[in-house]
Amino acid sequence: MIIELGSEVSGGHSRPKILPLPNGPYYLINDMEPKIVENLQNSKGEPLSSTAGVALCRCGESKNKPFCDGTHSVIGFSSENSTDGKQDRRISYFGKKITVHDNRMICSHAAHCVENLPTVFKLKTKPWINPDEDELQSVIDTVRKCPSGALSYSIADVEYRDQERKPMVTVSKNGPYIITGGIELIGAIHFAEGASKEHYTLCRCGASKNKPFCDGGHRGINFNDDKN
Repeated sequence: MIIELGSEVSGGHSRPKILPLPNGPYYLINDMEPKIVENLQNSKGEPLSSTAGVALCRCGESKNKPFCDGTHSVIGFSSENSTDGKQDRRISYFGKKITVHDNRMICSHAAHCVENLPTVFKLKTKPWINPDEDELQSVIDTVRKCPSGALSYSIADVEYRDQERKPMVTVSKNGPYIITGGIELIGAIHFAEGASKEHYTLCRCGASKNKPFCDGGHRGINFNDDKN
């Protein structure tokens, strides 16, 4: 059994959506209902309507980060996903009271797990996750801090993958866009095995091989956004 969220937020409104444009920016749409565009009409004098959104840079080179300034077309940015999919597998680490699930394919390498609970998460050991090495609540709290959705946990055969949060896009410091609250990704986007659709991380440096998702590539290129 998996605990998941619905498709609406408080008040009955649909959740915001993100459209990754091919070889271009992410288009954040907060309201899918078309609105009349001021000072615009067709040849018959009729007003025209459109949805309004914000274009967010994902090539990493915009001079107006996090907003797109069109640089992607100048540098020939490619939004192609170049992974072979071999890492897309979820491994479960069983403890006496809790099971921690992990899919390395979508890890953004934020390192919250190894920094906050090194007793349980040890990258240089096998297995690298041992849920019995600390208090149950500490394991739960640490897994819930995972921004990419690579980590989740189960207790008594019930998996806790998502959280109840307001839809939000957070521009992380020199890292990816952190998506929370179930913002929908529009298009034929392949989510990895066991991945959350309530929270995930989107590449904004342009270096990820697992586009549109972050794979930690920003660390390898020393991506820097001194305005954020």
